[in-house]
Amino acid sequence: MQIALISDTHMPRGGRRLSEACHSRLRAADLIVHAGDLLTVEVLTELEALGPPVAAVHGNVDSPELRERLPAELMLDLAAAALAVVHDAGPAKGRLARMKRRFPEADAVVFGHSHIPLHESDGGFQIFNPGSPTERRRAPTYTMGMLQADDGRLTFDLVHLG
Repeated sequence: MQIALISDTHMPRGGRRLSEACHSRLRAADLIVHAGDLLTVEVLTELEALGPPVAAVHGNVDSPELRERLPAELMLDLAAAALAVVHDAGPAKGRLARMKRRFPEADAVVFGHSHIPLHESDGGFQIFNPGSPTERRRAPTYTMGMLQADDGRLTFDLVHLG
């Protein structure tokens, strides 16, 4: 199972748009996961129109309508592995251990908020931030993630979009 991971799209603010490289990966995925800060319901509708199912959580700047529609966190069963999704995983210091305590049933946690890509692991437990495909802030490039879920194994790849 191929899962496309994005976060912090903050659209339609300014001229932000998902690149064709991002769109291509989203359309080809079995599932799209958005880790919050979509901004508006229209962005969620745009993602849903791409074809694959969309699983998303709301972020701290999402509209009230979107916050009503999306949970703050969710748990996904992916090919015998559990993936938690949350927008803000808190301060960098102690994040991996904190997420492991917060989601003890998860094999991995996907989060956003910082716009900075990150992948850490400890004893088989992983945390992953795909960065942002539209607002890189301090990251050198726009990014997203791809996740391969296979027989209880979760393999994350960071994709640089330029």
